[in-house]
Amino acid sequence: MSFDYKRMIKFEHNVGEKEAKYRLYAGSAALFISVFTASIALLIIGLALVATGYSGWCPAYSGMNKSTYDANESVEETTEATS
Repeated sequence: MSFDYKRMIKFEHNVGEKEAKYRLYAGSAALFISVFTASIALLIIGLALVATGYSGWCPAYSGMNKSTYDANESVEETTEATS
């Protein structure tokens, strides 16, 4: 598996909805814990998880050409909600 730095620059959704929720929850927990433990490393990890979960884009996934994003996933949920 090769890492391509040029792919890191492209902004494409590559984090799926389920994984984005996990990243938001884990990042929020890490941020909360970092406040009480005064851990800078945990704060940075929490910020990175929240940022990638919120934006739906992970630069490491882009560099490795990996994606858990499914375009049909969000379309199915919106059609189920409207019917």
